[in-house]
Amino acid sequence: MTAKPLTSRDTCQVLRDIALGIRVMRRVGGDAQVDIDSGLMTVEVDGWLVTFYKEHNALDHCDRCLSPEGRLYMFDARQRYATDPLELLSTWERGQLETLLSLI
Repeated sequence: MTAKPLTSRDTCQVLRDIALGIRVMRRVGGDAQVDIDSGLMTVEVDGWLVTFYKEHNALDHCDRCLSPEGRLYMFDARQRYATDPLELLSTWERGQLETLLSLI
């Protein structure tokens, strides 16, 4: 039996918790001291692995999210509007998330 995939809403809740300071993230992979202007950036938060795609130093989309139980969300450009978890965040939450990502 395969694990049920994560939904955008499941993933959004993890991102919201990070923005609100409920969960703390740390950067994984690559050189943690190098700021990523464009490309993939992975963080770990309470056993979750979240990979963002940045474009010109701004969050473009959530590329994937893996839960501790092995459930996976994968970005698909063919999906309809508002299926990227970042699109479900408020403007303040997204800004807060971008600020926190720039600090790690």
